[in-house]
Amino acid sequence: MLQVSDVSLRFGDRKLFEDVNIKFTPGNCYGLIGANGAGKSTFLKILSGEMDAQTGHVSMGKDERLAILKQDHFGYEDERVIDVVLMGHERLYSIMKEKDEIYMKPDFSDEDGIRAAELEGDFGEMGGWTAESDAESLLHGLGIESALVYKNMSELENNQKVKVLLAQSLFGDPDVLLLDEPTNGLDIEAIQWLEDFLINFENTVIVVSHDRHFLNNVCTHIADLDFGKIELYVGNYDFWYQSSQLAQQMAQDQNKKKEEKIKELQDFVARFSANASKSKQATSRKKTLEKIELEDIKPSSRKYPFVNFTPEREIGNELLYVSGLTHSIGGEKVLDNVSFTLNPYDKVVLIGHTEIARTTLLRILAGEMEPEEGEVRWGVTTSQSYMPKDNSEYFEGIDTSLVEWLRQYAPEDEQTETFIRGFLGRMLFSGEEAKKKASVLSGGEKMRAMLSKMMLSKANVILLDEPTNHLDLESITSVNEGLKKFKGSIIFTSHDFEFINTIANKVLDLKPEGAIVKESTYEEYLKDKGVLKV
Repeated sequence: MLQVSDVSLRFGDRKLFEDVNIKFTPGNCYGLIGANGAGKSTFLKILSGEMDAQTGHVSMGKDERLAILKQDHFGYEDERVIDVVLMGHERLYSIMKEKDEIYMKPDFSDEDGIRAAELEGDFGEMGGWTAESDAESLLHGLGIESALVYKNMSELENNQKVKVLLAQSLFGDPDVLLLDEPTNGLDIEAIQWLEDFLINFENTVIVVSHDRHFLNNVCTHIADLDFGKIELYVGNYDFWYQSSQLAQQMAQDQNKKKEEKIKELQDFVARFSANASKSKQATSRKKTLEKIELEDIKPSSRKYPFVNFTPEREIGNELLYVSGLTHSIGGEKVLDNVSFTLNPYDKVVLIGHTEIARTTLLRILAGEMEPEEGEVRWGVTTSQSYMPKDNSEYFEGIDTSLVEWLRQYAPEDEQTETFIRGFLGRMLFSGEEAKKKASVLSGGEKMRAMLSKMMLSKANVILLDEPTNHLDLESITSVNEGLKKFKGSIIFTSHDFEFINTIANKVLDLKPEGAIVKESTYEEYLKDKGVLKV
């Protein structure tokens, strides 16, 4: 068990959290959520001992061990992959190293023999005899091939290094496991494996993630960092989000009778509890949800940007025809004879092949790049708006305010100060924030600015390359809802399962030799391919 007692932390006049008192208990997975900058990663550092709180303390049971997912992907370049995983259990690894050093001594003494015997006893108690096979098992589960297990980390690709560090944190059955964005860089198979691992993990897990599908599958509780406090809620992310939104609506509706509010909340809890019984975390979540008191459901202070794409005109009879598209980058062919036809109001996710192939196709469709071969023909009544993965060229060296930056993309009748400021306010740039220079915006702010630009274009086709990058959960949710309601066509890439599955009605799977288009949800497509378990 991990216990937090009276923990507070301030940076200058800014209060991150104050007098936090929580018990994180075994058998539960806690999703730590909060707005960008609320202090989620900082709180994990306090839990791990990497950072000290100004008041209070964090304690664990006697002889309990805590593991944390490290983010330094280049910190072990000269180490073997298997050793990096074993280092996850520091005590066990130090015993292994000391044993080896003793046995390598040319002048092995009686004292060395006694010490070696002590170490062998500790080694056996810690499961040392199966340590390497356990480590290999974790690596294989995450998709690291046997041929890589005894190579140096420097020989691995970045996405493989991510998996090794994740295996390191999971190794040795830690009593408390802290995971900060564990799905970043993972493929769908590895995420599935990790979900199953955490669902069956009997100790304590605390996870920070922007992946709502992941949080919904693994979390038994949500730890919400809000108002400078951390409140625990039973259930997964969807339950927290929907209940907090419902509570907020009811708080705003002063005319509704108290009895009606109570009945609506009771119906919501009952409905969600019934759905929870069908989920992976079924038994424990259903039991705990049934115990929820109405006063446990509270409105959140979170602010959600208003994302609403309104096309100026309908698409018409034709959307997009692509034939024989071929293109090379750096002498390597990334698109080879790609041909497909899309229909009006298709919402299409690009998957497969490589990241550079998907980005190249989007850039060609957006008119940002000319293909070496092939034809792209848009319907005559279509208009496109494009969000690139790297939007730096729109902001670098721009000395104007955000108001002036956005004004240049607005139609003539919508360029007034009042309209632009109002528009930015709905995208959470209120007051002085609208006067910021465009060049100093954070990654998340740039994404919200780009979304504002796209909304003002009133295009009926939207092209998006990884649109959830840099966004917090609130903004991701708003963009997700806005695109679901959009009365036009969308072609996009994303690694966010929930985002893809709730928007796309077609999958365009790029292959080295062309493309396959299938009318299907993302989930059904992956099931048909055998990637997702049925």
